[in-house]
Amino acid sequence: MYSSILIKNGKILSMTDKNYDGGDLLLENGKIKAIGYNLEVPKNSYIINAHSMYVLPGFVDAHCHVGMWNDGMGFEGADGNEDTDPVTPQLRAIDGVNPFDKCFTEAAEAGITTVVTGPGSANVIGGQFAALKTSGRGVENMIIKSPVALKAALGENPKHTYHEQKKSPYTRMAIAAILRQSLIKAQEYNIKMLDAKNDPEKLPERDLSMEAITMVLNKKIPLKVHAHRADDILTAIRIAREFDIKITLDHCTEGYMIVDLLKQVSYPIIVGPLISERSKIELRNHNVAAPAILSKAGLKIAIMTDHPVVPIQYLPLSAAIAVREGMDELEALKAISINAAEISGINDKLGSLDIGKDADVTVFDGHPLDFRTKAKIVLINGQVVFER
Repeated sequence: MYSSILIKNGKILSMTDKNYDGGDLLLENGKIKAIGYNLEVPKNSYIINAHSMYVLPGFVDAHCHVGMWNDGMGFEGADGNEDTDPVTPQLRAIDGVNPFDKCFTEAAEAGITTVVTGPGSANVIGGQFAALKTSGRGVENMIIKSPVALKAALGENPKHTYHEQKKSPYTRMAIAAILRQSLIKAQEYNIKMLDAKNDPEKLPERDLSMEAITMVLNKKIPLKVHAHRADDILTAIRIAREFDIKITLDHCTEGYMIVDLLKQVSYPIIVGPLISERSKIELRNHNVAAPAILSKAGLKIAIMTDHPVVPIQYLPLSAAIAVREGMDELEALKAISINAAEISGINDKLGSLDIGKDADVTVFDGHPLDFRTKAKIVLINGQVVFER
């Protein structure tokens, strides 16, 4: 355990306005202390010589399910979908995630130091996502923010899940209606809670479901909306406007087809998975050029893996493919670092190499978007968690 680490003479890509060729990065007590050239070395510092190597903030996957579907465990390790009720906002990722799933280690070894993970998309409202570090002894030791968002899903997945059970929702109309009704119930619960401040006798029975949705209504967290098809994306926008809530558009597979409409509202977009087959009807217009199209239109995007759909360690490869298809290289790196952190509401701690932020840093032996590149050293909270 070192209180001070100096990374010297690296190609530092800060993900902010300034980069440093042959620069130094000083980490102290788990935070970024200084960045620049020829920094003074505190006594007893651990020194990492990053000559000819790239130094970047740890990458952030803004939408995945790591730890919710445990690798290689089948049903016993599948804890991502409580598909017994279409509305389950009370569920919390921190109660379902297995912090000892080996995919956390594989993420860290690839330079991915933060994951935004949570329930799947079987339900109209599936539960609460959490932002976690990819190294730590138990969930409490890994939490950055919980909840970080409330998951909702439109389209094929809830339709398929509840059609099989012969219960609502069968249609997109029903999915939207259930989502609206849940938001209205939470509005009513919120009013009762406010009234109870002046009259404790009006305090309603505590309802964890309503408490979770109220956080969305009060703009404390966004509604994280799974939407592939263009019409589902527009439904998400319609409901967000009706209730004046923050949303993120997750997957956004056909978003590149309605760029003009997305530019009118500028909701954050989390695109992916890119490395996948067209395994269902909603993916028939899947296009690996989507991140480039959306980014060039001036929209803020992040790129995700949707792990286990794409294994978490291939987040940088996903960004590299986006570059191959026309996305600006720096914008692709931002899509898995600062943009992902900003969209997830954790950029005060992560996503760039700024003084005062968490010392989550990766040293790569080549350009991070080169397929042949490996992470040589990964630090989380200023401590080396992986070294090759």
